[in-house]
Order: sequence, then structure tokens, then C-alpha cells
Amino acid sequence: MLSNSSMPSSQLIPELAYPDVSAATEWLCKAYGFSLRLRIGNHRAQLIIGSGAVVVRDGTPNPDASASHSVMVRVEDVDAHHAAAVAAGANVSMPPTTFPYGERQYSSQDIGGHWWVFSQSVEDVPPSIWGGELVEPENAA
Repeated sequence: MLSNSSMPSSQLIPELAYPDVSAATEWLCKAYGFSLRLRIGNHRAQLIIGSGAVVVRDGTPNPDASASHSVMVRVEDVDAHHAAAVAAGANVSMPPTTFPYGERQYSSQDIGGHWWVFSQSVEDVPPSIWGGELVEPENAA
């Protein structure tokens, strides 16, 4: 894939609408640990975290669609991340919880009404143990 300095290197980049891009960018960086990568006027921003990215764009979120999606972000320490998000005023719907599939996760809603899941791997559990089925794509490297 051709590299472009105008785009994050992530292959999958969610785009989320907020009525105030600057306020959303500042809040997401403070609450969830993102870093601003690129600002495009006052209508768009690219944020990065680790090898992931999200685009904040100008617009009004659809309140009817807020529960139809969420963005999952893997973090090193979900409990510390949760504490920072709570301190920044995040609306937490599920506190950090460890699941049988080896992930510790919490869920939170941001200032634009978007749902986020933050996940920390705490154990390598084969999917067959908890009822999953690992299917390797044909073109996996």
C-alpha cells in the first residue's frame, strides 16, 4: 500500500461526527489518551493512539444511531485508562471487567454520544476454550 503523509498508517480508520471538532479533539486526547496527528481547518482532525487512528469530523451525530456502533481501542493498562477517562468526565457504562476470552475491558460514551470499548489483553486464551472459532484468512501473512 502506498504511504501518504496526509493519512494515518492505520488500515481501518473510523470517522466520527461531532458538532465541535476542536472540543471533541481536546476531550478525546485528555480522556482517552489520543494524540492529535493532523488538523484540517476547524472541520476535521486525525487522532492516533498506538498503531490506530480515528478521524473527528464536523457534523451532528445521529442520536438514533448512537447504539449501533462502537470503537474498540486496545490499551496497555485498562484500569489506569479508565481512571483518566473518569477524571475527564467520561460516561462509563461498564467498569473494567475481565472476560473469559482473556480481555479486561470497559465501555464509555464520549461527549458526542459515541460509544467506545477499551480493552487490555490479560491472558492468551484459545478461542476454542470460550466458544469461539479462529478462522485464518487465506491471505494472512
